[in-house]
Amino acid sequence: MIEAVNLAKHYGAKTAVAGVTFTVQPGMVTGFLGPNGAGKSTTMRMIVGLDRPSRGTVTVNGKSYAQHKDPLHQVGALLDAKAVHTSRSAYNHLLAMAATHNIPKKRVNDVIDMTGLAAVAKKRAGGFSLGMGQRLGIASALLGDPQTLILDEPVNGLDPEGVLWVRNLAKHLAGQGKTVFLSSHLMSEMAQTADHLIVIGRGQIIADAPIAEILAGTQQAKVRVRTPEVTRFSQLLGGNGVKVECNENETLEVSGLDTRQIAAIALANQVLVYELTPLSTSLEDAYFNLTKDAVEYHSQEFDGAEPAAATKGL
Repeated sequence: MIEAVNLAKHYGAKTAVAGVTFTVQPGMVTGFLGPNGAGKSTTMRMIVGLDRPSRGTVTVNGKSYAQHKDPLHQVGALLDAKAVHTSRSAYNHLLAMAATHNIPKKRVNDVIDMTGLAAVAKKRAGGFSLGMGQRLGIASALLGDPQTLILDEPVNGLDPEGVLWVRNLAKHLAGQGKTVFLSSHLMSEMAQTADHLIVIGRGQIIADAPIAEILAGTQQAKVRVRTPEVTRFSQLLGGNGVKVECNENETLEVSGLDTRQIAAIALANQVLVYELTPLSTSLEDAYFNLTKDAVEYHSQEFDGAEPAAATKGL
């Protein structure tokens, strides 16, 4: 379990984390989301003692990270896959880590096999691709069979098979009662992996709830309607809190009415409808809705033409 209470971090006048309180429970996968600069990495670094909090406390399994006598058995962390001696082989890197905790060589071999590194275990880590470096970082995090796992962007650089493997690994470990805390910018992957979400923006917690609750509560459900009478039907449906969006191909998106209500209006007014499909809110939609006021770095929007800055001087 990870418990943060009023946790804050300041770098001079810059506030990276502004007094957050949250609990990451064992037995489930907890996703950690937020825009760039929101405070995710700083929070994770404070959890494992790489940054000292300016205020507040954070404990893992009841103690601060520094108080654990056997940290590799308590917390496995992947925060920077490049934090490896580049001249060492993957096997020797893991063997050196194991020696600090009297972890047997068999466990080193086990995590090498588990992470798909067997074919490159004796090669220098400095020559690894991004994906293989991620696998080595995950192997390092798993080495001590820890009760708590913290993974920052674990699928970065992995191929589809590797992404699926990380997803199944996270669920398997949570199923064993372990605490699994991971961040990712891949919303589709987080939607399939996480049971619970903590969303941070500008150093503050925006949401802390089961993923189903976040999806249900952040945006009104929509229904896709296809009809050849788009204009007339949109007028019949509109009003009284109902929002109707007209799209291409004789399509409407309706908020504020369910499929039965829309079908009843169509029948009463003799409107031909050949599709009524409830549209579930995606995690990406929910995320953007939650963080729309917490994005620090905005990209320039454009309509499909190249931005002027990109073509200037050509």
